[in-house]
Amino acid sequence: MAGRQKSLGKEVRRPVWAEVSLGALTYNLEAIRKYVNPQHEKRKEPRKILCIVKGNGYGHGGAAGSQGAGEGWVGLVWGYLHRRGCRCAAERRAKADPGADEFRAGRRIAAGGARPDGGDSSLRTIGVAESRGGGWRGGKKRVPFHLKIDTGMNRLGIASGDVECFARQLGKCKHLELTGIFSHFASSEVFTDSAVGQQTREQEERFYAAVERLRGLGIDPGIVHLANSAAIVTRPETWADMVRPGAILYGYHPGYDPAEKREEAEKRLPLKPVMSLRSRIISLRNVPAGAGVGYNATFVAKRPSRIGVLAAGYGDGIHRSLGNRGSVLLRGKLVPIVGIISMDVTMIDVTDVKDVEIGDVATVYGTDGTQILPANLVARGVGTVTSDLLCAVSQRVPRLYVK
Repeated sequence: MAGRQKSLGKEVRRPVWAEVSLGALTYNLEAIRKYVNPQHEKRKEPRKILCIVKGNGYGHGGAAGSQGAGEGWVGLVWGYLHRRGCRCAAERRAKADPGADEFRAGRRIAAGGARPDGGDSSLRTIGVAESRGGGWRGGKKRVPFHLKIDTGMNRLGIASGDVECFARQLGKCKHLELTGIFSHFASSEVFTDSAVGQQTREQEERFYAAVERLRGLGIDPGIVHLANSAAIVTRPETWADMVRPGAILYGYHPGYDPAEKREEAEKRLPLKPVMSLRSRIISLRNVPAGAGVGYNATFVAKRPSRIGVLAAGYGDGIHRSLGNRGSVLLRGKLVPIVGIISMDVTMIDVTDVKDVEIGDVATVYGTDGTQILPANLVARGVGTVTSDLLCAVSQRVPRLYVK
């Protein structure tokens, strides 16, 4: 990693950057596609992949997910879709099939953001946002959308018991076309003999009961999808017509309960980390034994030490809780983070690393040659989830896209 870095032909001079491997992203996508389309099933049509790029592509940059998706579908928004978003969907500028979790919201999409019922402007919607490699299909006049069913997460979606009411209202609205139906699991990574461990099966049963009610009313539900990352890897019975990889697309399996499931999942579906967060050493200093380092002297050198200062801190996305607990990769070795992490700098103890120089590159997580410091391992060390670390990489950190 020595020398200057280049991003899409432009030099990156800032001494902190996130290196995003489009090759790893493509590898993960193809591995997932192959995994959910086993040859023994002999399906007429392969299952579709909806690549989730919410949260700025899990911190990787939305463009990374879109580029890696290729001919896959792309999930842009996975929450509230405001009036302007409804208007964009209706005008098809979003290149997406929005997904409504409340029928009035669906009518608003058709009305281009207006309030057809004169009601409150803060109608709730879910923006599934799907496109297939370059535009809307066909040029239809009706606005396509996916309907979300709340099967027990109690967050967004219509209640499964409201399907009949939805069907009646859909029949009155000629500007909408139902093209898909979906739900979201609350705890698909939990396999314990507990109420939470049983929740996924219960949600699945409620969901398919709602799908069958729609079909019984003469409504084609379109594309059926509900499997998130954990369900994709460990619950093949939930794959349906399309799956929605989030964290696994970017190279990381979610945590499982019991924990042994994670090792099993990683063997089943090997993945490559897509993003590496890196920073250069901008200062080196000798610290005598007994001297404190950083705010409040939470680290006190027990021996004469060599301390390096990285040009990145919690303002860039290095989790503040890694102070005195985390490590970075430097010249192929793990070296400890010492002291409280500042907004713009982080201190590391490089005493045991030979020939360290100002300008050397440290990897906060990701790959360094043949060495890997996985973000999920870093996250577990500070009691958080992988997505928290990845999404914390701030906008001031340049993304360097490499093949």
